[in-house]
Amino acid sequence: MLCFIILRIRSQILHINKEVIQKNKEKYMVTYEEMRLTPQKTIFQIHEKNRKGEIIMADQILLTREGYEKIVAEHEELVSVRRQEVAERIKEAISYGDISENAEYDSAKNEQAELEERIAKLENMIRKGKIIDEKDLTGDHVNIGLKVKVKDLDNDEVIEYAIVGAAESDPYEGKISNESLVGIALLGKKVGETAEVTVPDGIVRYEVMEIYK
Repeated sequence: MLCFIILRIRSQILHINKEVIQKNKEKYMVTYEEMRLTPQKTIFQIHEKNRKGEIIMADQILLTREGYEKIVAEHEELVSVRRQEVAERIKEAISYGDISENAEYDSAKNEQAELEERIAKLENMIRKGKIIDEKDLTGDHVNIGLKVKVKDLDNDEVIEYAIVGAAESDPYEGKISNESLVGIALLGKKVGETAEVTVPDGIVRYEVMEIYK
């Protein structure tokens, strides 16, 4: 009985996915046949398909070449330099004697924990990183790895954004994630088209003025 229920639910999921794909074929850029071959992954786990026809899954981290190189450089710095420095701090703190009430030791151990957490995060980015091939970016529409100049139609303010993966997002440097509200609205837009972003205060409209690398 349980097996029958599981099979029926699985069949219903595939049926729903087929309808979703057919209605949003251009948006998802994935065929039902590809979904059928990997039923354990629902349509909502498929992120996009690039121009080479490769499916980019949701657990992959999209990175520009520049972003990937920064991550690798930071990882090398932390592993080869900072890790040794923290180890020396701990060694020195231990030399002071009783570590049960040793503030220097506690501080060094906390720094070590934060350092190892950052190293693990960087290694995960490197392992799951999907580098965007700039040769595939034509610039005819907004895409990850490109820059875009837009005009706020409500106040005529001109803003420049670099569209990057979530791991590289830095609003202070004008780098916005493809998963952000603005990023999602701009993706796929061409020069002259308008993107609408729903915010708590209403709707912000951006006109795409220029797309470049």
